[in-house]
Amino acid sequence: MSATDTPDTMHIGELADRAGMSLRTIRHYDEVGLLVPSGRTTGGFRVYTAQDLDRLLVIRRMKPLGFTLDEMADLLRVVDALAAKDPDDEPALAARLDEYLDDARARHAKLVERAGMAEEFIGTLGSLRASLPDRAAPTAAVAPGAHARRGVARARRGVARARGGLRPTRASDVGSRRAPR
Repeated sequence: MSATDTPDTMHIGELADRAGMSLRTIRHYDEVGLLVPSGRTTGGFRVYTAQDLDRLLVIRRMKPLGFTLDEMADLLRVVDALAAKDPDDEPALAARLDEYLDDARARHAKLVERAGMAEEFIGTLGSLRASLPDRAAPTAAVAPGAHARRGVARARRGVARARGGLRPTRASDVGSRRAPR
């Protein structure tokens, strides 16, 4: 491919945005041979096509089902062979595709079962929380930056203490390194 890309091509950043995946993951898939770019610019940048995006979306859909990289590569070979439309290979490819379909359905069923368990667990926690008095309710969300402001205040106390500016105000603080409350 040339450096003057047509609208049908995209660089890795656009591919990552469209697929909702990280650049690092896409580069990894390139390194292991799952998703080789359709071309490179004269500067060496990866260039991808809509077909590459479709291939990446197949990979992305397999990942949550727990398919290994080898299984992904095998299925992609089946998909590529089906696209070649060789009638002699079609029955064997259809059988392999059926195996992946059955496997994907079984994996999906396991995920649905686990999601149901997670919902039950959340319900259990909600019931437990509902049985507690309101005063035990968690405090409101901390305002953005509040943790940083507390950290700055602690740092200032540490500097003041180091300079001898803070003195213990309670008997229990005498000899301790804590700032007065």
